[in-house]
Amino acid sequence: MATALLFPGQGLHYVGMGQSLAEASPAAAAVFVEADEVLGFGLSQLCWQGPAETLTLTEHAQPAILTHSIAALRALQERRDVTFEAVVGHSLGEWTALVAAGVLSLADAVRLVRLRGRFMQEAVPAGVGAMAVVMGLERSAVEGACATAREQLAGRVVDVAALNGRTHVVVSGHADAVTRAGELARDAGAMSVSALPVSAPFHCGLMAPAAELMAGELAQVELGAPGATIWSTVSGEPVGDGAEIRGLLLRQFVAPVLWQPTIEAMFAAGVDAGLALGPGKALKGMVRRVARGLKVRVLAEASGLADTH
Repeated sequence: MATALLFPGQGLHYVGMGQSLAEASPAAAAVFVEADEVLGFGLSQLCWQGPAETLTLTEHAQPAILTHSIAALRALQERRDVTFEAVVGHSLGEWTALVAAGVLSLADAVRLVRLRGRFMQEAVPAGVGAMAVVMGLERSAVEGACATAREQLAGRVVDVAALNGRTHVVVSGHADAVTRAGELARDAGAMSVSALPVSAPFHCGLMAPAAELMAGELAQVELGAPGATIWSTVSGEPVGDGAEIRGLLLRQFVAPVLWQPTIEAMFAAGVDAGLALGPGKALKGMVRRVARGLKVRVLAEASGLADTH
């Protein structure tokens, strides 16, 4: 049996996240303490006490989710040996996966993902961008709707931002272009089109300024040798050397999240067990939709520690 650690992306934060882990595990508590020190403010208190509207800000939510996920891993490692052959993350989760694999230090990752969130938020003024989920159409049909929307609305951006399943596709771009692409997708037979409650249009061309800012920051960070196979949801393949890792982390800003093909390829390569670490249970369902034979356990809070043995 080959096991992969799976890490979630943005959107799964909640007030109280990780608090029970920190109370039950000194190792988990130390992760929150380190994050507080690196960021220079009480991220732990924001995670545990809110307010929710402040935690939801992209520059706070991203380091909060990463910190919670690594705290869950450290809490489990404190109790037993954790053997894993691969790591994979959804968008933001790729940064967490690099920490788990020993490529990025926790300190560097927490600092960088806070900047990542800030750069993303500042790349597009509030209200200008949007994202939506299209259900019931395959990627090619959704790409066709986006292409037509771009033709009809000259100069506007709308792209496929995530492939979470064969017929579960996220689009991102200018708000009016996303709306038009959604209308065209419905005309093409989509079962539903639902707006996402996000503050910026992630994983599309509008994020190019954020990628440029991150390039300078990422160039100053030392990357270690990976202790497990890293699967990239930017390329859908295992990652090679440090230069490739840096390049993919930058491409991630503007490229779609290839979750479905990445998980299918990982399963085909022999990974048949997964451990989802961090807030929420969404990854378990997202894996089940594309690779039912890959059995996933979840560790979000201290109550889950007993279930991961």
